[in-house]
Amino acid sequence: MKIVHFADLHLDSAFAWCGAAREAARRRRQALRDVLRAIVNLARDERADALFCGGDLYEHERVTPDTAVFLRDTFESLDPIRVYLAPGNHDYYGADSVYATQKWSPNVHVFTEPRFTRAPLADGVTLWGAAHCAPAHTPNFLKGFRTEGAGTHLALFHGSENSWFSEQGEGKEPHAPFDAEDIEQAGFHHAFLGHYHRPKDAPRHTYPGNPDPLAFGEDGERGAVIATINADGSVERARRIVAVTQAYDLDIDVTGCESQQQIRDRLTEQTQGLSGAARLTVKGDLHPDLDFDENVLRDALRDFDSLQIRSGDLRPGYDLEAISQEPTVRGQFVKDVRDAGLSPEDERRTLITGLRALDGRKDLDVL
Repeated sequence: MKIVHFADLHLDSAFAWCGAAREAARRRRQALRDVLRAIVNLARDERADALFCGGDLYEHERVTPDTAVFLRDTFESLDPIRVYLAPGNHDYYGADSVYATQKWSPNVHVFTEPRFTRAPLADGVTLWGAAHCAPAHTPNFLKGFRTEGAGTHLALFHGSENSWFSEQGEGKEPHAPFDAEDIEQAGFHHAFLGHYHRPKDAPRHTYPGNPDPLAFGEDGERGAVIATINADGSVERARRIVAVTQAYDLDIDVTGCESQQQIRDRLTEQTQGLSGAARLTVKGDLHPDLDFDENVLRDALRDFDSLQIRSGDLRPGYDLEAISQEPTVRGQFVKDVRDAGLSPEDERRTLITGLRALDGRKDLDVL
């Protein structure tokens, strides 16, 4: 049999991560809807037997009635292909959740218990799913559980595989944590999961990753997974990219730039043909005479509807060692700042702003 599996779509996300203005954030949220439709079309085109979702389909705190209707209609359009939904920590099952309040079509099955319950999938194949029923503190679903009956047993849930947690980056919390060996010990041939946004194909479990960008710096081939379940319970997997949003991590080195136009020219050359969301890291030696602030960058990258700007290894373009030896006010200023025990970032910003002010300049804002 064949299934299509996805997770971590996060419909109605705020998109504060990408610096999106109100209209840009709205377009990003619409893009997530377009991605879900692409996943449904993939299941239809592949003649899949079922569509799995491993949780965090939407954001509980932000989900709108309009999104609830969209989900109902989208999954109903897939009938007779069955849809199995295992709520995660962001879309946990509760009395006021979309899962409980929406009237679903007969082809949709929502797992509603914080423990494994079975759902018929195909002759000789049983699906077991579990739901988060709170936004936090959900324990290991696999602990103490054992499948019943012959045939192939599959699991669908939202959880954190312990050995891989440290690789997930900042901001990720463990939810329903488990060890990889727990899957086999519980009697499952394979587990289809959600929660980790970085994709992974392990021998007995699959993380598809978020299908459309949710943060800058994401790596790995994420999307929807087409899984073929063989008679012996083994799984063959193929990934399909379904994203409609492009998110770019860009760098610009301003070393040698003496004018705004030179910066603009470098950015134009680097970003030609690109659009979507971008995070720009500015680095290099900032020329003392350069009339430069963040608006220069934003104007040059106005074709991106979402833009985040940060400083990297951005250094004052002054000879600080020479200035500190001057018997002048600015020489004393440099010495005082360097002796103040500031963080490297605060020291850099203070030196640039102060030296510009001492030079009588008005462009004091720095990254």
